[in-house]
Amino acid sequence: MSNGNKGKSSSSDGGGRRPRRVRMTGAERREQLLDIGRTLFAERGFEGTSVEEIAAKAGVSKPVVYEHFGGKEGLYAVVVDREMRQLLDMVTGALTAGHPRELLEQAAFALLDYIETFTDGFRILVRDSPVAQSTGTFASLISDIATQVEDILGLEFKARGFDPKLAPLYAQALVGMVALTGQWWLDVRKPKKAEVAAHLVNLAWHGLDGLEAKPRLVGHRKN
Repeated sequence: MSNGNKGKSSSSDGGGRRPRRVRMTGAERREQLLDIGRTLFAERGFEGTSVEEIAAKAGVSKPVVYEHFGGKEGLYAVVVDREMRQLLDMVTGALTAGHPRELLEQAAFALLDYIETFTDGFRILVRDSPVAQSTGTFASLISDIATQVEDILGLEFKARGFDPKLAPLYAQALVGMVALTGQWWLDVRKPKKAEVAAHLVNLAWHGLDGLEAKPRLVGHRKN
C-alpha cells in the first residue's frame, strides 16, 4: 500500500514530467523561419542553404517550410523583399530638407547605417539573385534610390543653369559610388563610418561644385 501511495505522489508532483512545449502561432512560426533563412542565406548564399537545414534549425519538418513559403525560393524572395524595403525606407527617409551637401551626407550615412545594423540583409542583397522574382535585384533597388536623388539634383541643376535632363545620369553615378563603397566597407569596416561618409561626400560634392556645363574629353577618342 505504502509503495503504491509513493508512486502516486511521485507522478502527481510532476518530478518526471517533461516541460510542456509552447506551440507557436502561424505568424510566429513564419517569422522564425524568416529569421533562420535570413541568417543562413547571408552565411552560405541561396545555393548553399537547404530546406532541410532551415527546417532542422526551426525544429520542424520540411512540409512546414513548404506550407508557409512554397519552398526555398519563396522564403528567399520574402527575405530579399523585406531587406530591399528596409534599405529604401532608410535612404529615402534620410533625404529630408536641407542644403544639397547635407542631403549627400544623409544619404551616405543611411546606407552605411543599414550595412552596420542589418549586415546579414546587406550581404544577401549584394549577392546576385539566383531566383527570378518580382522583388527585383540590388541594381533595381539602387535605381529606385537614384530616382529619389534625381529629383533633388534636377532642381539644383536648373537653379545653376545646367541641363536638368542630365540629372538621372548624375544620380545613378552618385548612388552607384556610395553603394559600391558600401560593399567594400561591409567587410573592412575601416575607416570609421563617419569618416567614410565624409570622404564620399568630399568626392561627390567637390565634383559637383566644379561641374562643367559642357564637359569635354581630353583624350584622342571622341566617340
